[in-house]
Amino acid sequence: MNNNPIYKNPNSPIESRIKDLLSRMTLSEKIGQITQIDRRVATRSAIRDLSVGSILSAGGGGPYEKATSSDWIDMIDRFQNAALESRLGIPLLYGTDAVHGNNNVYGATVFPHNIGLGATRDAELVRRIGVATALEVRACGAQFTFAPCVAVCKDLRWGRCYESYSEDTEIVRNMTSLVKGLQGQPPQGHPKGYPFVAGRENVVACAKHFVGDGGTDKGINEGNTIASYDELERIHMAPYLDCISQGVCTVMASYSSWNGRKLHSDHFLITQVLKEKLGFKVMVPFRYELFLEDLTYLVESGKIPIARIDDAVERILRVKFVAGLFEYPLADRSLLDRVGCKPHRDLAREAVRKSLVLLKNGKDPKKPFLPLNRNAERILVAGTHADNLGYQCGGWTATWMGASGRITIGTTILEAIMEAVGETTDLIYEQHPSQDTFANQDFSFAIVIVGEGPYAETMGDNSELVIPFNGAELISSVADKVPTLVILISGRPLVLEPWLLEKVDALVAAWLPGSEGDGITDVIFGDYEFQGKLPVTWFKRVEEAGKNSSEPLFRLGFGLTSNREGHLN
Repeated sequence: MNNNPIYKNPNSPIESRIKDLLSRMTLSEKIGQITQIDRRVATRSAIRDLSVGSILSAGGGGPYEKATSSDWIDMIDRFQNAALESRLGIPLLYGTDAVHGNNNVYGATVFPHNIGLGATRDAELVRRIGVATALEVRACGAQFTFAPCVAVCKDLRWGRCYESYSEDTEIVRNMTSLVKGLQGQPPQGHPKGYPFVAGRENVVACAKHFVGDGGTDKGINEGNTIASYDELERIHMAPYLDCISQGVCTVMASYSSWNGRKLHSDHFLITQVLKEKLGFKVMVPFRYELFLEDLTYLVESGKIPIARIDDAVERILRVKFVAGLFEYPLADRSLLDRVGCKPHRDLAREAVRKSLVLLKNGKDPKKPFLPLNRNAERILVAGTHADNLGYQCGGWTATWMGASGRITIGTTILEAIMEAVGETTDLIYEQHPSQDTFANQDFSFAIVIVGEGPYAETMGDNSELVIPFNGAELISSVADKVPTLVILISGRPLVLEPWLLEKVDALVAAWLPGSEGDGITDVIFGDYEFQGKLPVTWFKRVEEAGKNSSEPLFRLGFGLTSNREGHLN
C-alpha cells in the first residue's frame, strides 16, 4: 500500500481525498463509518476493528457524574486513539447534545434554552452564543453538537417546546445564526450545500429535526404532522434553507411522521427534497441502532445497492475532512481555561437579561411596580425555583432530563437577589412561607419564583400546563398578604387564571434562563430595561395551545417595559 495515500495529504482537494479513501475501504469499514454508537456501549476493540464512524454522549453521557471538561477529554481521546489504530486510521466524529451551551459538562456555561433566545429577537447574540458554545465543546474533546433545533413549535403541549425559538417561522429563521457561531462564517462564494467548519475552535453543527417535528397533532412528541406539502415547506422547512446556506454540516431526520409517513423512511422528503432539491451534500444522522450483520447481508444480497452505502460514507467523510479531523483528531487542552470563563458567563447573563418578558407591571397602569427598590426595608423571597440551579437550567442539563439542585456551577436567582439588594435590607427566604412568617414581619414586597420541573422530549408532553408544585396556590397565598412580583421559570406558557393574574402586582416570564441567575436581578432592580417579546402566543385556556386563538391572553410579540405601560411590539 502507498505510504503516502492521497487521503492523508492535507494539501489534496477534499473530493480527491474522499475518492481515494473510499476506494480503499472494505464493505465492513464502510458500514462501520455510517454507524454511530452510544458511549456506554463503545469499546476499544469495537471502535478499532469495526471502524466505527461516530460516538455520541446521549443526554449527559459523561464518564461519570460531575465530570469536568478535562475528564471528558481523557474519555474522548481514549476512544479517538482506538479509531486511529484501525486499518485506515479514520478518526471518530464525537457528538454531544450541546443545545444550550456545553450543558452536559460540569462547570460549563449554561445559556438560556432556545425559547428564551427567541424572546430576545437578537440574531447576533445567538451567533455569539454559538461561538462560545463551540469553544467549550471543543474544550471537552468533542467536535460535533446536535444543534440548532430549528423546529417551529405550533403546539405548546409539545415536550420539546423550549427547544424551539418560536411559533413564528421568520423568528426561527433569524435564529439560525447559531450555525455561523458554531461552525464559523463561510467565505463569499462558498458552494451551496457544501459543509463548512472554520477551524479547531469551531464544531460541526446539526440542524434538526427534519422536518415538521414542531407541528405534530396535539403536540405529541414524535407524533404525526398533518399538513400539505406547501404548508410543510412554508412553515417548517424554511429554516433549513437558511442553515444550508450557512454551510451546516449535518441535518438530523425527525422521529416524527408527516401525514402518517415516518420521516426516516420518507424517500421524497429525505432524498428528493433535502438531498436533491435543496442540494444538501453532507450527513443525515438518523441516530438509530444499525445492526451491522443485517446491513451487510442486505448489501451483499443486492437488496441495498452499494451505491447507497457509498453515498452515505462520502457524506460522512466529507464532514470529517472539512472539520480537519484527519489533521487534528485529538483534543486541544489549551482551550480548557475557556470553559465557564467570565466572558462566557457574562454573555449568558446578557442573554438572560434580553430574554425576560414583562407581562404585567402594576395593578394600576399609572403606578408601575417595577423596577424594585433594592434598598427596601424587608423583602420576602419564596418559591420552589428561587434557589434551585437545576430547575432554572431545565432539561438537557447534566443529564438528559435535567435534575433538581446544584447540578452544575452557576448562580441561583436567590443568590443573585442576595447580591443585588442593599446592605441594610433584611432578606427573608422561605420556600413555602408559613402564616407565622407574615404575622411577625412587615414586608415591603415579595418575589415568588415558581415554574416547571426539568424534563425532555416525550416526558415533557403535557395536556394540562398548570404551574407545577402547587405554584398557583403559593402565588395566591403570598399575594393575598404582600405586594408580589412573580417570576415564572418554564419552557413554555402555563395556565394563568384571571383571578390569579389580578392578584399579582407584576409578572415576568423568565423561561429557562440557565446558569446565570443574576441576569434576572439586573433587570428587576432596574439596572437594565426589559427587552424581551413573547416568542409564542400565551393562551387563555390550555385547549387553545395548538390553535390560532383570536383572543389569547398575550399575543406573540407582547412585552412591557418597566418605565411605561405599553407594548414593545
